[in-house]
Amino acid sequence: MSSKTWDSFIAQIAASGINAFEGALRLAAIVTVAYMVIKILRAAATKLETWLIHGARHGESDPDAGAKRIKTLTGVLWTIASGLLWFVVVLIALSQIGVNIGPILAGAGVIGLAAGFGAQHLVRDLVSGFFLLLENQIRIGDIAIVNGTGGVVESVTFRTVTLRDQAGVVHVFPNGTINTLANATKDWSAYVIDIAVAYKEDTDRVVEVMRRVADAMRQEAAYGRAMIEPIEVLGVDNFTDTAVIIKARFKTQPAEQYTIGREYRRRLKKAFDREAIELAPPARAQSVRNAVTVAPS
Repeated sequence: MSSKTWDSFIAQIAASGINAFEGALRLAAIVTVAYMVIKILRAAATKLETWLIHGARHGESDPDAGAKRIKTLTGVLWTIASGLLWFVVVLIALSQIGVNIGPILAGAGVIGLAAGFGAQHLVRDLVSGFFLLLENQIRIGDIAIVNGTGGVVESVTFRTVTLRDQAGVVHVFPNGTINTLANATKDWSAYVIDIAVAYKEDTDRVVEVMRRVADAMRQEAAYGRAMIEPIEVLGVDNFTDTAVIIKARFKTQPAEQYTIGREYRRRLKKAFDREAIELAPPARAQSVRNAVTVAPS
């Protein structure tokens, strides 16, 4: 090998070494900057999460549930954001070492397009679930009506909502298919009761007995803790063929309305018996009795 050829070979090796060293420096700089950006974003996300949890403790009846919901949302957002950032870093790093990233981007676009068409329902469910949790529309333990089906909420995820009705049947709704959603236990609940009494009864006296029974329940610790306000007697609400309808409402703690309502009905029946207040018979039963009375012997 001639001296000139050897010198050219050494120069190429040196140039390759210098290029490799410069590339390694650029890669190190990219990774370092990305790491610092990740740290800054993580600190900002932690502070935002702390601020949101602090606000939830003052604005929600169940602060622990609010904190869990916020942590779930911020965790998912952070995973998506950090994944996208590192994907960009990898692409930049590959371009710095001479790899053509054009085909990679094109392939990723095709794969993303195919995945978008194939998983559009899944994406719709995930997006709907994200806003469902973000807006705190329902939580585990709530009594909700989803698309006309009522039950107790057993789970809420980014993809589905699960209800169990009174018969024990479990209903699973993909979040993207939820068209109507009603929450019967959001912040507080209400129990509406219609009392049908005979026309001969004094409605003012009936209302007085109703209030007395409700006030007695509020004095008991077992029921008073669940009754947010005194009974709200709305007054005479309707007339039927056989009855005067008096409407009232209880405002209770979430999911306590049925316990309060059933116990109130039981006590009110006993109070009406003591006061000799006659409840109106059902219209159908009254019609049957009339038919039997006028029937020929």
